[in-house]
Amino acid sequence: MVGPRSWVGGLFNRSGNKRNEKFLDYPLNPLQEALKALWHAAFPNIALKGLISEQWKEMGWQGPNPSTDFRGCGYISLENLLFFSRTYPASFHRLLFKQDGRRSAWEYPFAVAGINVSFMLIQMLDLCSVKPRCLPGINFVKLLGEDEEAFDVLYCIAFEMMDAQWLAMHASYMEFNEVLQVTRTQLERELSLEDVNRIQDLPAYNLLYQ
Repeated sequence: MVGPRSWVGGLFNRSGNKRNEKFLDYPLNPLQEALKALWHAAFPNIALKGLISEQWKEMGWQGPNPSTDFRGCGYISLENLLFFSRTYPASFHRLLFKQDGRRSAWEYPFAVAGINVSFMLIQMLDLCSVKPRCLPGINFVKLLGEDEEAFDVLYCIAFEMMDAQWLAMHASYMEFNEVLQVTRTQLERELSLEDVNRIQDLPAYNLLYQ
């Protein structure tokens, strides 16, 4: 659940001008279903024209084919976004549509930012190792033992923290990596607290219910 995953070959393998025509009439594999579900969670009143479409840019993907943005982190980042949209829809839409605070003229792209948050968490928690060696990672494994959704919830918290830091720093997209690093430092501090026995004990958890 908590490691980077690879895309199944052929996810976006339709060719020619017909690749987007009536795509919803074809049987969809789980990854395609997840993308379709994510779109409908984000824009329930807008029909998606195709799995490859300029519409995806409205969610903050870099281009019309969102699969090209997953190469650095894998399927888990899509799972994280979908969990966020389903579990905390008000928070998800608040961040997607940049509804809080005085925003920068050059905003971060929502979906790509989400992938970066997933990747940051995997690195921070040392989840690619057989056994985490850092204190935040060690403590997180304990939380995961109590709650199988701990990583997904932590992702939602981290995304909210990142957006709050963005606003506090009056950042522009050129400063995104700096904002992400400050977010990581704050999250490491919270995961190192002695009285955190559940993911809900993190001080930043309340950001999901603003």
